[in-house]
Amino acid sequence: MMLVIFTDLDGSLLNHEDYSYKDALPSLNRIKKLKIPLIFTSSKTRIEIELLQKEIGINEPFIVENGAAVFFPENYRNFRLDLPKYNGYRTLILGRDYSYIRQFINKVKKEIPIRGFGDMSIEEIAKLTDLPVEKAKYSKIREFTEPFILEDISKLPLLEKKAEEYGLKITKGGRFYHLIGKDQDKGKAVKLTADIFRKNIGSIKTVGIGDSKNDIPMLQVVDIPVLIPKINKEYEKTNIKGIIRASYPGSKGWNEVVWRLIDEFEKAKY
Repeated sequence: MMLVIFTDLDGSLLNHEDYSYKDALPSLNRIKKLKIPLIFTSSKTRIEIELLQKEIGINEPFIVENGAAVFFPENYRNFRLDLPKYNGYRTLILGRDYSYIRQFINKVKKEIPIRGFGDMSIEEIAKLTDLPVEKAKYSKIREFTEPFILEDISKLPLLEKKAEEYGLKITKGGRFYHLIGKDQDKGKAVKLTADIFRKNIGSIKTVGIGDSKNDIPMLQVVDIPVLIPKINKEYEKTNIKGIIRASYPGSKGWNEVVWRLIDEFEKAKY
């Protein structure tokens, strides 16, 4: 049996305030040594995840933009992948095209004060995300979804209604609301990815790690759900059975739980 770890990034593997994963390095090094698939499952864009994978030193499948698409590297672990090619990957697309979402925003913004990343400068995105400008520019290169801010939160129900009519829906991440396709979420993408692993290697045990509302669908479909506390030490509300709650926010809590789970999994094999 193989352990497969699906993880959110911002606020989970990466600290909310500085995006550092330094405190998770002990578990990350162990994951690499044991060749455990670590599948980033994030609202981040493809290029943001590619750069982070390169920095950490892994080459695994990944899930972008809140479950909009799953990207498998070509010839990954000799898997048989009956998936179309897209930007050098074998890809499963669940989301809507970014141009369709921008069309919706342009249609409603006269009535609803919505501002998406497509309406913002790179400098403004950097300020809102606390990312350096050179990294913020990659969060603007979107393919399927749009993070946004709503200046009048009382208009959220109206926006949700209009989004539904357009075949879209709204989810909430750590910092932003996100307009996404109605047929996507992290849970669907994780389930489909896990099915591909099972078809190719047989029995697996899945772990899901997240901290926000948009992570709940993922935590509902894995064998071992892990909830990381937010920076204020509070947990996202959920009644998922058997959920593990990390003791610390960000990479420190991530490392604590992952190290223990790998220990338990390795002991169970012998």
